[in-house]
Amino acid sequence: MNAERVDFSGITDEGVTWTLLGTLYLRAWESRLPAPILGDHHAAEAIRRIDYDFAKLKRRMRPNSNQFLVALRARQLNDWSAAFLSRHPDAIVLQLGCGLDSRMLRLDPQGALRWFDLDIPQVIDLRRQLYPEHGTYRMIGASVTDDGWLEKIPADRPALIIAEGLLPYLTPSEVRRLLQRLTDHFTSGELIFDGLAPWVVRMAKLFHWSPRDGRDVERWNPRLTCADQVPLTAHYRRIPVRLYRVIYRLMNAVPGLRNMSVEYRFTF
Repeated sequence: MNAERVDFSGITDEGVTWTLLGTLYLRAWESRLPAPILGDHHAAEAIRRIDYDFAKLKRRMRPNSNQFLVALRARQLNDWSAAFLSRHPDAIVLQLGCGLDSRMLRLDPQGALRWFDLDIPQVIDLRRQLYPEHGTYRMIGASVTDDGWLEKIPADRPALIIAEGLLPYLTPSEVRRLLQRLTDHFTSGELIFDGLAPWVVRMAKLFHWSPRDGRDVERWNPRLTCADQVPLTAHYRRIPVRLYRVIYRLMNAVPGLRNMSVEYRFTF
């Protein structure tokens, strides 16, 4: 990780602030727990280097409770990623909408994998100030809905495709086209992502797409087979704070709340 201070004061888009700095802040906050779920110390180091009004962000993010949302989600995706990479050590990794996530440092600190992180150019410009390219790790500045960027990714080996906190922001037609492009490009691999319940999408203006379950995606794209779908609340035993462990356990017992956020793993 680079050592220079990074000025983020120019970010004025609240949506970018929420998805970019908000999730980074929550992962950093969670890493301070005595027994963290994720323990993303790279996020904590990034927060120390960024010049930004984090007091304002703290009031909005409410990290004491919301830290578990991002930690549980990221931990499950990490576990699936690590399992895939143990079976396919020569794999290509493609992380879509990477933001300021440090997954490549947590799973591939030496830069040995052909790992590609993609996000819009503004985000990649900021990201390069925090995380340098090293080994075979590369960053691509483009929108997932743009044409052309996928041709830069080799397709000669199994692919692990990670889309954390991304697909709900796309429209159904954008998601469908993206998934088709990915399975047309890569011959085999896994796609892992998180999705929201339809009622959450209806309530929140930021979101546009939600699968009812994995069969929705299989009907769109016959090459994709749902191997796992796990409600985020099912991981309540991992929460080290008793109050929130009880809350998540109760949520997990109510079908509508249990499916509020679900993590999916597809093979192709």
